[in-house]
Amino acid sequence: MANKITHLIKLSVGSESFDSLAAWQKQKRAQTDDGLPRHVTRMWPRRETEVLDGGSIYWVIKGAVQCRQRILRLDEVTGQDGIRRCAIVLDPELVRVAPALKRPFQGWRYLDPADAPPDLAQGRASDDDLPPDLSAKLAEIGVL
Repeated sequence: MANKITHLIKLSVGSESFDSLAAWQKQKRAQTDDGLPRHVTRMWPRRETEVLDGGSIYWVIKGAVQCRQRILRLDEVTGQDGIRRCAIVLDPELVRVAPALKRPFQGWRYLDPADAPPDLAQGRASDDDLPPDLSAKLAEIGVL
C-alpha cells in the first residue's frame, strides 16, 4: 500500500514577503553543508514517511500562505545546547501558491493535501507581489 502524502505548514517568522524568505534562504547560515535551504525545528515529524513521500512545507507570511517548497529530507542536527533537532531540508525552488489566510500558531502543523492552496499558474507566479496587507484582504474576501 502506498503512503499517503502529507505536507507541513509553518509561519515564516521574520519574513516580510516571498522575496525576503528567498533572500534569507540564500544566506549560508540557513543552508546545509551541500548548499540546500533548511529550517531547523525542535520537533521531528512522527509522520516522516508521509512527509518525505512528496510533501512540501507551506510558508505563512504576514498572515497568509504564500508559497511552498518540496521537502527533500530530514537531517538530525545537534544545537550548541546539546539538544537533538530536526533540519527540514528543502528544494531551493519556492513555488508561489494562491494566498490563503492563516491565523498565527506555534511550530509547524501537518497539512492534508486536500487543504493545501493550489500552486499559482506559471504566468501568475512571476506577477509582482501585492503588498501583504492587500493580499490578505483580497484572500479574506475570496478574490485571490
